Amino acid sequence: MTGSRPLIVTRPEPGNSATVERARAMGFDARAMPLFAARPLEWTAPPPADFDALLLTSASAARLAGPGLASLASLPVYAVGAATADAANATGLTVAMAGTADVQLLLDAMTSRNIRRILWLCGRDRTELGAGSAALTPLPCHAVDRIAPPDAWAGLIAAPAMLLAHSVRAAAYISELAGTARGHLALVAISPKVAAAAGDGWGAIAIAGQPDDAAMLAQAHALWHKVPK
Repeated sequence: MTGSRPLIVTRPEPGNSATVERARAMGFDARAMPLFAARPLEWTAPPPADFDALLLTSASAARLAGPGLASLASLPVYAVGAATADAANATGLTVAMAGTADVQLLLDAMTSRNIRRILWLCGRDRTELGAGSAALTPLPCHAVDRIAPPDAWAGLIAAPAMLLAHSVRAAAYISELAGTARGHLALVAISPKVAAAAGDGWGAIAIAGQPDDAAMLAQAHALWHKVPK
């Protein structure tokens, strides 16, 4: 996309590099500007016999859980998204189902299989989930913390650019950092909730058709043709 405004990718690594690579393959002038960093937390694995299945909603849970994950290897894993399933497989876990990016659909599928005791290996900051008649036990094993923006951030947002917001927390932080520059910036949000967290005042804002990285980039491509160059 010759002459296009930069596409700023704010998600933490290693997802940031993956998104940048996909975006550049599509012709974007993609810039890696992670605003969060993931780190492991101390946790103790419960007896696997107390549960019917293990729910993973983020690849970070599998990557950062550490040696305690091995004690849960007897539990079938239900993973949100292909990247999470791949990360689980890489640790030696057995993935029974890899759902879409919609965790509620995956939970519904689990309960339809009569899975009643679910251990959710999750992040410290998480969205509350409803599991219907099943018992869902969250166990934080990692945290994703805000970090200071990279040095090039201020220069990039001083001119027209597009940004990707992959989570509610990311949208709120991007909005805070952008301040009054929002008027000449465009934002692509992964969901309506994320768009709402970004607030008003953007030069343009769009929502991905599906809650995943590919749909965000497709929406960014469509938005690029609409906003003034």
